[in-house]
Amino acid sequence: MAAPTRIRIDDPRPGVRRVTLARPEAKNAQDRAMLDQLDEAFAQADHDPDVRVIVLAAEGDDFSSGHDLQDFKFLGEYSPDEHRVYEDEVFLQRCWKWRNLRKPTIAQVQGRTIASGLMLIWPCDLIIASEDATFSDPVAGFGVNGHEFFVHAWELGPRKAKELLFRGTPITAEEAHRLGMVNHVVRRERLEEVTLDIAAEIADRSPTGVQLAKASVNASLDAQGLPDAVREAYFIHHLGHTTCRAVTGYSIDLAAVAKEVERARARAAAGTR
Repeated sequence: MAAPTRIRIDDPRPGVRRVTLARPEAKNAQDRAMLDQLDEAFAQADHDPDVRVIVLAAEGDDFSSGHDLQDFKFLGEYSPDEHRVYEDEVFLQRCWKWRNLRKPTIAQVQGRTIASGLMLIWPCDLIIASEDATFSDPVAGFGVNGHEFFVHAWELGPRKAKELLFRGTPITAEEAHRLGMVNHVVRRERLEEVTLDIAAEIADRSPTGVQLAKASVNASLDAQGLPDAVREAYFIHHLGHTTCRAVTGYSIDLAAVAKEVERARARAAAGTR
């Protein structure tokens, strides 16, 4: 692997590989380089016999602000079919790959996780969040159904998933914990310590047993129809893109994006959800 520019990789505890998003100046917005480097780092960790647990962390105040729209603006020049294939390969298929890594994964989350930021943490097996963490997917306001890895109903339950998407407002770490999306909520200053302690505890157990347990839980979700639902939602997502192209000339409603940004700024200024 060439020296990464968008992530950092280290081994903070025996058997624990940590991959850290390293674009804090951009709120860890995901460009293609970040996703490529993250995918390669995960693959290497999954095949490294000395690694038993993988931790995904992030530098800065926020975990991830989502897609770097400037980096992906070229998609507006693609045909609808080219756009669908690209996002399938670069976004959706990678989420499936990360979700089905053999080794257990833990997301260490602080600050804001927005839209495709959820596509990084929802494939993980455990989520440890700081008290200031919030989670949102406002992109229904942009003219599509939600981000590409559509597991919202499994993560939040159907009614809360609908509210998250309909209103575009964030949920707090405590609410995410109550809904079962987050495993533990801790003080910001203890987030790294608690995450690494849990990772080290798992790394000290039978790797075969842990990996088989992970595969069994994932199989239970698959038997409930999760893969089929995600695939259908993905095609619905691209129906939204196609509709936006017909109405606005671009794959999302840019005027609506600007409106959502202003709404988010107003909520932040008012200290409300």
